[in-house]
Amino acid sequence: MEKQFHTTLQSNYTLFTGEVSAHSPSNIALIKYWGKKENQIPTNSSISYTLTNSYTDTILKFTPKTEKGYDVKVYLEGEYKESFAPKIITFFERITAYIPFLEQFSFEVFTSNSFPHSSGIASSASGMSAMAICLVQIEQQLGAILSEEEALKKASFLARLGSGSACRSVYKGLVEWGENDFIEGSSDLYGTKYPDHEIHDVFKTFHDTILLIHEGQKTVSSTVGHNLMNGHPYAERRFIEANENLQKLLPILKQGDVKAFGELVEHEALTLHAMMMMSNPAFILMKPNTVAALDKLWEFRRETGNQLYFTLDAGANVHLLYPAQDAEAIEIFIENELKQFCQNGNYIQDKVSF
Repeated sequence: MEKQFHTTLQSNYTLFTGEVSAHSPSNIALIKYWGKKENQIPTNSSISYTLTNSYTDTILKFTPKTEKGYDVKVYLEGEYKESFAPKIITFFERITAYIPFLEQFSFEVFTSNSFPHSSGIASSASGMSAMAICLVQIEQQLGAILSEEEALKKASFLARLGSGSACRSVYKGLVEWGENDFIEGSSDLYGTKYPDHEIHDVFKTFHDTILLIHEGQKTVSSTVGHNLMNGHPYAERRFIEANENLQKLLPILKQGDVKAFGELVEHEALTLHAMMMMSNPAFILMKPNTVAALDKLWEFRRETGNQLYFTLDAGANVHLLYPAQDAEAIEIFIENELKQFCQNGNYIQDKVSF
């Protein structure tokens, strides 16, 4: 299967100086992947919403060189970040079999996020997907022949080798990742855009307001968290449940059942954090204000009947999910009641991207 991603470049391609750019959104998983095998293969299927306002913009400049080895300089928000280069080089080492020119150029990466870095919003997803898209663009400029669909699929495949969830950020809408027998075309190697015609219109205009409970570095990285699933006493049952939950979600998406959607997505979010708390060593990424916000949300939903639900990524921040028709009342509630739990009162108004 991986052979399809080897380059179609001719051996006599000509090097030149240039630059490419990519705009890649973050995503928020509804059914979570937590745990991975060798080569960034997921232990279970997942599905995510691609966002609109939470994104990474990347410019990749490249200049031919003659000496061997990888040469990468990374600038975040215009500031040189020497510590970022090793992660990019590790990524390059993983993908050299598919992108053969990586040692033939010096690269400068200029990247910026529309959200706080390392705060539980998936900056690695948007950042690595943007890098992958840029590299495929360079490959095409050097002469590789790829259709639009092939270019996106290759970018998704490459992005996965940088950050697993990055493979889902290449596409808009709902994106599935992980091979299973109930979604046609599903794969462990790349993300698959879930068909828009299988999704009720109510889910295509969902809002996602992100409460920035904690904007600092996470105490445990996602990579470490994934590795703690190795030998976890409940890991195998969790992998089975995630696939079962994805299968349950598909008819809900088609029927437009917002209540069933919200209940399943909240269960998934809490299960993710429960697995963290039962790891050895255990860790907790929620903060006191995360729990306080969830309590206030549940109270609001009981009292008003508004269709406000949440999900959590691997961090303290809360993603509030709600349909467009309820947005006015819910956004007043967010400003008046939930903003107090955000660090410096900060939250991001976002929407799903279709």
